Amino acid sequence: MNGTSTLLIAAGLFLGTGVYSFAKQGLPKGVIVLLAIASAMCLVAGVLRLDVW
Repeated sequence: MNGTSTLLIAAGLFLGTGVYSFAKQGLPKGVIVLLAIASAMCLVAGVLRLDVW
């Protein structure tokens, strides 16, 4: 596990908690969807960089 994958996974989790927080606040769905897509992309990129396949 290198630093880049750790950073991407941490950023994905941070953005994921932002999705949850924004949804509870009732922000527009477009903002929440965009943040959720960014979170998923960070998490997937971080997991793919782990080189465990």
